[in-house]
Amino acid sequence: MVVGAFPMAKLLYLGIRQVSKPLANRIKEAARRSEFFKTYICLPPAQLYHWVEMRTKMHIMGFSATAVKPLNEGAAAELGAELLGEGIIFMTACSCLMLEYWRHQLQHRRKEKERRVAREELRGEVGHLGLALEELQAQVHAAPTQLALEELRAQLREVRAVLCLQDLPPASPAEPESEE
Repeated sequence: MVVGAFPMAKLLYLGIRQVSKPLANRIKEAARRSEFFKTYICLPPAQLYHWVEMRTKMHIMGFSATAVKPLNEGAAAELGAELLGEGIIFMTACSCLMLEYWRHQLQHRRKEKERRVAREELRGEVGHLGLALEELQAQVHAAPTQLALEELRAQLREVRAVLCLQDLPPASPAEPESEE
């Protein structure tokens, strides 16, 4: 039983994605505790997300939302931390997809190059075989000529032999001995 090579790259990508979830949770916890994270990293995206979400919902329901009440700091920090965690997981997954796509394209290019080289080798071999075929055809065309020439030579020898036999003076009948 033959076992193919184990795809180590895929295992590595899966490991990275699994590690990104606890990492995202730790970053969320740090964002909840740190004032800098809370103020500059979590709150602005959370407030923007809340504003867009509320305007969209109000528009869908047919109300005009001229002013959207901002979230309180605690809810905004929680929403911002969640958005940050989901963003980290999303970015990790996108990175893994991009790396996999890049690896697949590299593999595809390598296979295509191998096919191109094999095709060129086959073309060269076909050309070589074509030349060999032409050479053999020339030999075949020359061979019947040589055979015909040999046959003509044999016929010529036969004709000469017949002619030589005819050129010989006929054997004179033995002269009768005189009877005296």
